[in-house]
This record gives sequence, structure tokens and C-alpha cells, in this order.
Amino acid sequence: MLILGIETSCDETAAAVVEDGRRILSNIVSSQVEVHSRYGGIVPELASREHLRNILPVVDDALTGSGRRLTEMDAVAVTCGPGLIGALLVGVSAAKALAYCAGVPLVGVNHIEGHLSAIFLESDEVAYPFVLLVVSGGHTHLYLVRSCCNYEKLGQTRDDAAGEAYDKVAKLLGLGYPGGPLVDSLARQGNPIAISFPRSYLEPGTFDFSFSGLKTAVLTHVRGLKGEMPTGKALADICASFQAAVVDVLVKKTMQASEATGVRSIVIAGGVAANGALRDGLKVAADASGRRLFLPSPALCTDNAAMVAAAGYNLLMAGRTSGLDLNPQPNLPLEGK
Repeated sequence: MLILGIETSCDETAAAVVEDGRRILSNIVSSQVEVHSRYGGIVPELASREHLRNILPVVDDALTGSGRRLTEMDAVAVTCGPGLIGALLVGVSAAKALAYCAGVPLVGVNHIEGHLSAIFLESDEVAYPFVLLVVSGGHTHLYLVRSCCNYEKLGQTRDDAAGEAYDKVAKLLGLGYPGGPLVDSLARQGNPIAISFPRSYLEPGTFDFSFSGLKTAVLTHVRGLKGEMPTGKALADICASFQAAVVDVLVKKTMQASEATGVRSIVIAGGVAANGALRDGLKVAADASGRRLFLPSPALCTDNAAMVAAAGYNLLMAGRTSGLDLNPQPNLPLEGK
């Protein structure tokens, strides 16, 4: 079964063709980093315009790369939320038109559901149930995933997402955009215990997160440098200490969720899942406690359409399709029983 996936929730225009929810035949991603980097972050109007410019060429490249035609697709899957409303509209509108022309079902996919499905593209060993950590620029959530379409939210960020904190700290330090890879790279050269930044674990028993206080602590530290922007080792130490504070909380909360639910398989997904320190920290913690950790390759952690097609296949098999009246929802929750 062939699924054409489309992803336009933020600043990547992506299309992919996936066979039987597992085998990637093509996976095309058009990045907008150069467009937004000059502004230090994503400009929603510019993102929408870029999606309009790129969506049809990207879909065409995905079909060509797969060696298949639109008429051979069995369904069209598209991210319908959460995300930027203008960006989502472009993808959903294109998917509706393509599904209608091909005479195949349309499947609306939650963006988080797409991220959790990325692991199935590379591993046949993942089995339900598992604890899922989704960590990206817009999301930091913990879920108990009992089966396909059966999710229980265990916790979420109360303010900044982890990836958002990375971007804001990077901007504060004058590093540019996107901030995550830049901070991660510098952190590898620094001392993670050089600066004692706070870890916010919140009240006992909660699996929620909070990173705004950490961001403020970095700002306070930089202001204490008397107007001099840190460079060299001082800059690397700030990045390493900041990253250690983020990773410590993410790892501890994830392991606590696994212990509380009695579920010993853990999946991590989302753009920040490509972060080396987080991957290493979770692996050490999982190995020490005898748990199984499943990590998508870095290329499938960031936004892509193969993950959307994989999720679309699972939803299609469960009989969950959408009508041509499908509307994008920028705050779409991940729900299902």
C-alpha cells in the first residue's frame, strides 16, 4: 500500500512516498532556514509564502523519486495540526486537491502522531505499549502510547518547549538560528558543570516540564558579565551547562514516567531528539535500569513527510480517514482511546 505524505506545519515543506507504513520510497524536504535565519526565528507569513512556492515541486520530486505516479497512491496523508495556521493551510489544501484528483482517501495526521511514527520506519522491534517523549521547538510532551491511536498524555511543558529554549538562548548568545544545533555543537567543547544552572522538576509526582526559569538564569548570567558577550571557552561552558540542565530534566522525567506506568520501552521523537547529549543521557539511563530505548535516526527526528505517511498508513488501517472538509487546527491535541 502506497501513501503520499505531506508536511507543512512549520518551516519545512516536505513530501514522501512510503510503502506499507515502513519502507521509504522517497522523502523530500525543502528547508526554509535561509529565509528565516536573518530574522532570528520563524516569520509565519514568510513560511506560508515559501510553502506555496514549494509545495507542488516538492510533491512532484517525491513522486518522481519514488518511481510511482499519483494514480498509484492508495491514500494521501497530511499534517493538519498542530502548527502555524497559514503553513498548515497550504499543506491541507494541496492534500485535498491531490486526494480528490487521485480518487483516494484523505488522512489527517496530528504532527505529534507523525513524530512518534518515525520509529516504525526503521525498527521492527518497537512494540506497544511504550512511553513517548516528544521534544522539539514547539513541543515537550510525555505520553503513554498503549496502541495505535491510543494515547494518554502524562505531562507537558508549562511554558517554553525545550527546543524553543534552545533557540532563545542561542539568540541571547548571538549564535543565530536555528539555535539547537549551534548550542549542541558548542556544548561539546564546554564543561557541563562550569555553571550551576537550575533544574526545574516542579512539584513531586508531576511529569510536566518548565524551561522558562532556566532561560532567565542564562540571561542573568550573561548580564552579570558586565556587557561583554561571552566568547571562546566561556561561551562553550554556558552552552554546555545550559544543555546539561535541559537534558537532566528530560531524562529524569522520562525515566520517572516509565517507572510510574510500569512500561519498560521508551521512544523519543521530535527535532531535539537529534541532540547528541539527550540521546546519550537517555541511553545511559535506560541501560542502567534495564529498559529498552528506541531512537529514530537524526534525519527522521526533524520534520519530514515520511513520518506523516507512516502515521497515515496506521490511521488508514484503523479506518480513520478524513473528509474533504478537513480543516487545519493550529492547537490540535493528540487524543485517542
